[in-house]
Amino acid sequence: MGKRVAIQGINGSFHHKVSVNYFSEPIDIIPLLSFPDVVKRLCSGDAEAGVIALENSIAGSIIPNYALIDSNSLHITGEYYLEVEHNLMALNGQKIGDIREVYSHPMALLQCQLFFDKHPHIKLVEDKDTAEVAKRIQEHKLSGVAAIASVDAARTYDLNILASNIQTIRLNETRFVILERSPCTNKDNNKASLKFMLNHKRGSLAAMLNVMSDCKLNLTKIQSLPKIETPWKYAFFVDVTFESSKDYEKAKSVMKIIAEEFKELGTYKNAKR
Repeated sequence: MGKRVAIQGINGSFHHKVSVNYFSEPIDIIPLLSFPDVVKRLCSGDAEAGVIALENSIAGSIIPNYALIDSNSLHITGEYYLEVEHNLMALNGQKIGDIREVYSHPMALLQCQLFFDKHPHIKLVEDKDTAEVAKRIQEHKLSGVAAIASVDAARTYDLNILASNIQTIRLNETRFVILERSPCTNKDNNKASLKFMLNHKRGSLAAMLNVMSDCKLNLTKIQSLPKIETPWKYAFFVDVTFESSKDYEKAKSVMKIIAEEFKELGTYKNAKR
């Protein structure tokens, strides 16, 4: 029996592909239809790891997933960048002119908006998973309905690709993170995801950024998220890379002093070199 890995999606989904590519050991994939379901399985102990998308080079950050990681005290233990190619697919014999509706995950729809602007007769409908829509079309023989999914999904569910690579920007990457209940303590870790909150004092954010710079950390991502229980108060989620763990530990100790709240969401190996 392999490592139990919870994913958002089914066989043929991008999360499925990432899981197969990332883990070197045998895994048992637990397919689920939502990111909260992945987190629930992981927190309950039914899964040993979870895989969720965190940001896309076209559509940006998946904001709710930051909150899911933080509020459930999970640890990011790895990351994987996948070049995503979106394809429009339907039952064999269908043409684009026959399609009335396209069901897909909201992020996939956003990434393909320019394509659908050229086909105004098609209604776009948000759904939970790209590959699951492909499976549904085949199982129920849904004519006039198309999915946006991977080539793998088209092969798996025997659908015809009506248009290939329909994403707005050809180079379309999604960053996925690996979640576990315990932190990764690998000595080769050279990237960290952090969360901190600051007071409204002038220059407080600049002070944090200066600490990162002075300690030779490279800021690769910064994302603010409102703190729901405190109006107009924001948490900052940042990713930093570093060459020396001593530099990182030094920066972390200073940032803890400056911040009102400070939390390490995980350290792991940088997948983007």
